[in-house]
Order: sequence, then C-alpha cells, then structure tokens
Amino acid sequence: MAETLTHFGHSFQKKIIVLLLFNRRFLQTINDILEPDYFDSDADKWLVNCIKKYYEKYKVEPTLEAIKIQIDELSSEVLKKSVVDNLREVFQLREATDLNFVEEKSIEFCKNQTLKTAIMQSVDLLERHDYDGIKTTIDAAMKAGTTKDLGHDYIEGLEERLTHSTRDTVATGWDIIDEVMDGGLGKGELGVIVAPAGIGKTWCLQRLVSETIKRGNTAIHYTLELNQSYVGLRYDTIFSGIPTGEIKFQQETVKKALEKVKGKLLIKYFPTRSASVQTLNAHLKQVELSGFKPDIVIVDYADIMRDISGGKELRHQLGNIYEDLRGLAGEMDIPIWTASQANRSALEEDVIDASKVAEAYSKVMTSDFVVSVSRKIEDKVGNTARFHVIKNRFGVDGITYPATMNTNIGKIDVHRPSSLSGQEASKKMVNSEDFLKQTLRNKYKDYKSSEEAGEEKTSEKNFTDFG
Repeated sequence: MAETLTHFGHSFQKKIIVLLLFNRRFLQTINDILEPDYFDSDADKWLVNCIKKYYEKYKVEPTLEAIKIQIDELSSEVLKKSVVDNLREVFQLREATDLNFVEEKSIEFCKNQTLKTAIMQSVDLLERHDYDGIKTTIDAAMKAGTTKDLGHDYIEGLEERLTHSTRDTVATGWDIIDEVMDGGLGKGELGVIVAPAGIGKTWCLQRLVSETIKRGNTAIHYTLELNQSYVGLRYDTIFSGIPTGEIKFQQETVKKALEKVKGKLLIKYFPTRSASVQTLNAHLKQVELSGFKPDIVIVDYADIMRDISGGKELRHQLGNIYEDLRGLAGEMDIPIWTASQANRSALEEDVIDASKVAEAYSKVMTSDFVVSVSRKIEDKVGNTARFHVIKNRFGVDGITYPATMNTNIGKIDVHRPSSLSGQEASKKMVNSEDFLKQTLRNKYKDYKSSEEAGEEKTSEKNFTDFG
C-alpha cells in the first residue's frame, strides 16, 4: 500500500488542495486523517499544513488574505516562490470536472492509511494483551474520515457567520425584488411566480434567466409546454429586443446581441406530465458529468409535472411535486425557479394574493419566495403589470410593485413605487383603465346608435306597408 499520494500524480494532489480551500464539507471530513507528508512537494506540504492549522483554530477554511500573510512570513525565498506558484496552479484547477472523484479517492486513501497505522499499533497492544486498547484503536480508525458536520455551533461559530455569507444567492436582475430577497434566490431554495393563464409566467422566468447568463452564470431551462427551439427564439427576443416573429429576418442583429452574453444556457424539453422531479434529478446529474454545472434552474412549470407519489387528489399531487422540487434544490445545491397557475378569478384582480393560488396552498407553504403577477386587460393595453410579494422567507412580504411588461419584446422591469419609473407605470395603469373605459363607452354608443338606426328603418318600413 502506498505511503504517499505519489502514484495519484501531480495534478491530483493539487486538486486535493483545491477541495481543502473551497469545499468546507471535505475539509471537515478529512482534516484529522490527512497528513502533509502524504504530498510530494515541500510547497504542497506547507499549504496543507497551513490550511489544517487555520481550520483547527478558527473552524473555517482560510481566506486568501490569511494565507498571503503567512506566506510573507516565510524566511525561505525559494519556498515562498514555490508556494505562490503552487497556489496559482491550484486556482487554475478550481473548475476541474473530476473534483468529486478526487474527493472520493483521497478520503479512501487517507482512511486506508489510518487503518493501516491502527493495525500496526495493535501488534504492540496484542503482545501486551491489551484487547480493550486494540478495540479502541481500531474503532477510532474505522470512524476516521466520516463527516464531522454535526451542525452550526452557535456560540463558537461567530466568525463563521461573519466571514461567510449564510446564503449564496443568484440575483433576479430586478433590483427592488433582489433587495427584499436579500440578494436573490439562494442555493437549495425554491422560488415561484404565480399568475393566471396567458399573463406571461414563462416570459418572467426567461427574464430571470437572461439576466443570470448575462452576468456569466450558467442555467438550465426545463420546458414542459413550449418546444426547445421556440423557447430559444423567445430568449433571442429578450436579448435582441426583436419580436419573435421577425427574428428570421434579422439574424445578424440577433447574433451580435448574443455575442455579449457571457454565460451558458441549456434548454431541455419534456412533454407535459411526462417528467417527474426524479426525471430532472437524473438529467441534472447527467449534465454535471459532462462538465455543465448550472448556477440556476428554471422549471416551466411545476404544475404540469408528473407526480410519482401515488396521491389521488390533485392538491396532494401538487403538494408532493413542490416538496420534491425543493428537495431537489437542496440536494443539488442550486436555486430553482418555477411558475404556478392562479385561479381564473384572479384575472380580474388588481393584486393576486395567496388565496388565488390554484389547487394547493401547500405550494406556498413549501416555497421560499412567492411573487404574483397580475395583468388585467387594461394592463395589457398599457404594457403594465403588478408584482405582489406573497411570501418571503428573507424579508418583508405583502408589498406590491408597479412594473412595465411588454411581452412582444420580452421586456419586463419591476419598479419602486416612489421612483420616477414606478410613478410613470402607476399613472399609465390609471390612464390605460380610463382608456379602456372610454373605448367601452364608445363601443356602447356605437351599438346604441346602430340599434336606434335599425328601429327607425323598421318603423319607416311598417308605415310604408300600412300605407
């Protein structure tokens, strides 16, 4: 059995240091069984020893600033340069696709070394007939390399709370929504957009994704209604501002718009009611193996997924789907956004609250953030909408924000009520309502005029016939 990591190779050893610096769960698990002497180079040994000592003292992985300070204190210029070079190489391997494999194999190696050492120690204990000592030694070795994360120690964990964000969020791109969400939707969390049919739920979800990949993130859009190509065309509309039906005539303009997009997007279609949460789970693991790790996932939409729990009533099926979907977010450590249908009566509501969520209130209970979108006929005329925060685990809720929403070009903006844009949108809503009322009045007048004209013609005809 190898005493060092030499046979795994140079790159493998660097990837272990990557995991020590950026995977706290791995550091917690392997810290007490990983020895610096397992590594080949003196620089790697120094780095591993530095990380272990820092973790043992502060219970968190060291920051780059902390490592830099300790590097500056080194007396050997040769070692100092070697450590800096190795650290630079480590950072280049942060996005390696085989880190899970490295994690598994390195823990296995260290556990085997620990067990081997325990067996060697047991030989001396056996000669002394210290059977209790043998049992204690072997038991301790067998427990080595198991997770040490029993939970967050509140008293001892102050520095951890202060130096690490409790939520790693992905912003929506709507500043006021991100503000009330404390940065956006976090990993392991479920966000829901509620609206009646035909209001623009899919447009809202796509707007979220477009802002995400503009910033260089990666995303997966699961569609259970529209086919992949058409969903792609709608993204073309959002990025270029060109209506979907006209894109084929302005391909060069669209290409130039897409050149500015820094991130990546994968669109996957499943027929309605054919995909369960387990289907998405399997697909996510498949794409991860290919090297595609999404920062955010869109499910359009959960209400038309397949439930495999065997629930007989629709409300129970939907409740199970949303619970499984949030479980998937936690398991894959990603934020998931989806949409939900509102009741038909919500079409005439200025503000859609939780009572208008169709079929199962448990959808609201399970989700971390729920926002409704309401658009009456006059809102469609004026390209306006109202975003109402139904539920928010991260801040205030029950607030309604004016929005401009033009689904012809995929432009959706949510405004602060007090801002100039918010005031203009609110005024437009009133004007659109007055315009619609005036239009209805005119139609009614036209109808009455034609009706009266028809009565006059009938009277003349009757008088002529009588004469």
